[in-house]
Amino acid sequence: MPIRTIATFAIAILLGVAAVVLINLYMGSAKKAQVAQVQSGVGSPVVVAATPIARGATLQPTQLKVVNYPTGSVPTGAFTKVSDLTGGKDQQRVALRDLGPDEPVLAARVSGPGGKLNLATELDPGMQAVTFRSNDVAGVAGFVLPNDRVDIMLSRAVESRAGRPPLPLTQVIAENVRVLGVDQSDDQEQNKPVVAKAITVEVTPEQAQSVTLAQSMGNVTLALRHVEDTAPVTRLATTAAAFGFFAPPPALGGRPAGRSVPMGPSVRVTRATDTTVYQLSTR
Repeated sequence: MPIRTIATFAIAILLGVAAVVLINLYMGSAKKAQVAQVQSGVGSPVVVAATPIARGATLQPTQLKVVNYPTGSVPTGAFTKVSDLTGGKDQQRVALRDLGPDEPVLAARVSGPGGKLNLATELDPGMQAVTFRSNDVAGVAGFVLPNDRVDIMLSRAVESRAGRPPLPLTQVIAENVRVLGVDQSDDQEQNKPVVAKAITVEVTPEQAQSVTLAQSMGNVTLALRHVEDTAPVTRLATTAAAFGFFAPPPALGGRPAGRSVPMGPSVRVTRATDTTVYQLSTR
């Protein structure tokens, strides 16, 4: 191998080693400076859990401590004094979820002053909680758990024209809603499937009316969403749209929507990309 090539490789290796050493020295000095800043009391005070705190427990001074966070790294909603969380009887707060040692105590993880652990504290402003009956089918075999996101669907049959059978359809009455509780449990740490008799969801006032009304109109079921899925869904599914046969469903007032295809025995003939439906006589 030519000496020039060997020299080039050697220089490249030396430069790579030098770069790694410089980066390690920089990261080490930055970490030491950060630790020194915290130990010297320089930074911003943040209240953290000194011991494990169970969900529903009233916060006590012995369970909390104050540590210094580097300036600019303070979590949103953090508290700076233990007394803000453990004041008098009207100022004490309740943990809304389990907290581990050294975990920051944030406003979203505890109740308001003098609060208690109840469903009302879990609701976002302007939202309501509504409950409907569930079973192993409606509740996705028990895999719907608190804090999941679901679509609520109503399946029913609507009247058709005189002499025609009712037309089945499924419509989404509330999409991407948060599950607040399963039966009497609203523990967001729950991770085991439970077949529930009732499911409580967080909805708008208009959706609450729709869900309540839907229970007297047909079968209400849930569709479990992926944790990152926020896409809108098809609001109405019919036999025509899903399977390509029968007429479009009538409007909610009971009249057909648009031109309909005659119901009854028929034969579908497809030639290339053209499909023709031949209606059979029943006489």
